[in-house]
Amino acid sequence: MTATKVDDSPPLPIGFIGLGQMGGGMALNLANADVPLTVFDIDSTAMQPLRKAGANAAQDAATVARQSALVFLCLPYVDEVEQVLFDPGGVLVGAHQSLQVVDASTLNYYATLSIAQRVAEAGVAYSDCPVSGMPKKARAGTLTMMFGGNNAAFTAAQPYLRIMGETIIHCGALGCGQMMKAFNNVILDINIAAFCELLPLAVKAGLDAGQIAEVVMNGSSRSFASEHFVPKILTGQFDNDYSMRDAYKDIVNVEEIAARNDASIPLMEAMHRIYREAMEKGFGQQPKSAMIKLYEAQLALQVRRDTTRRSQ
Repeated sequence: MTATKVDDSPPLPIGFIGLGQMGGGMALNLANADVPLTVFDIDSTAMQPLRKAGANAAQDAATVARQSALVFLCLPYVDEVEQVLFDPGGVLVGAHQSLQVVDASTLNYYATLSIAQRVAEAGVAYSDCPVSGMPKKARAGTLTMMFGGNNAAFTAAQPYLRIMGETIIHCGALGCGQMMKAFNNVILDINIAAFCELLPLAVKAGLDAGQIAEVVMNGSSRSFASEHFVPKILTGQFDNDYSMRDAYKDIVNVEEIAARNDASIPLMEAMHRIYREAMEKGFGQQPKSAMIKLYEAQLALQVRRDTTRRSQ
C-alpha cells in the first residue's frame, strides 16, 4: 500500500507525535503505506512497533519537525499539545518555514484557536483534525476525520488522512474540526445516557434484559452507542473503552460554545448532570456506559444477560 497522491510527486516526509491507543494505530498505517515517517512519544516503548514497521524513532519533537514536511499530533489534552509544540525540544524549536502541523488531538475549540495563533506567530501552519472511531478503527485505517483549516492545508494533508481514515470531512476553517467532534460526541453521550436510564427501568418493570437489549440494538432506537455499549453492559464489561473523565472535555467544549451563542441545551444539561454524578461516585475511570450503575443502584438490580424476567 502506498500513499494516495494528488499529483505525481512522491510522498512527503511525515512526522507523528503521540503514539497512544489512537495515534499508534494511525501512525502504523502510515508506516505500512511506505510513507517516510519519523515518530516520537514520551513513552519510548510506544515507538517500538513503528520502528519494526520502518519508521524512524526521534529523540524529541524538535527532531520530528526538522525531518518532516507535515507533522501530525495525537495527544490527550491541551497541556500535552502545548508542551510538544512550545517547550524546549518541542516542534517549534525544530520548525522550518514550510512545516505544517495537523493536530488530531481532541481539544477545546477556543484553546485550539489560541494554540493556532501562537504557532502562526512562529511562522508555522496549524490545522485541526480530530478523529472518531475508537482504537479498532484507528488500527484498521477506517476512522472518521474532521479537518479544520484552509484549502491548501487540507489538500496537502488529504493523501495521508486517507491512509488513516475512511470518512474525511473538511469541516471549514480552523477549529471547525474540533467543533464537529465535540457536537458528535455529545450526541453520543446523550444517546448513552438515555439507554442507561431506561434499561434498568425496563428490567424492573418486568422485561428480560437480553430481550430489551436485542430490541434497542436492532429496533428503531438502534445506534452506534447501543450496538457498542449494550452488549458490554449485558456482560458487566466496564473497561477497555475511553474513560468518562478523559471524554469530559467534549461536554465542556459544547457548553462553552452554547454559552457564547446564548443557546438553550436542556437535553445536554440533563445528560451532563448524570455524567457528572457518575464521576463523583467514582466511575470516572470507567466508560460512559458506567452511568447505568447509578440507575441500577437506585432500582437494586443489574442489567445483565442472565437477568430473568420478573412476574407482573
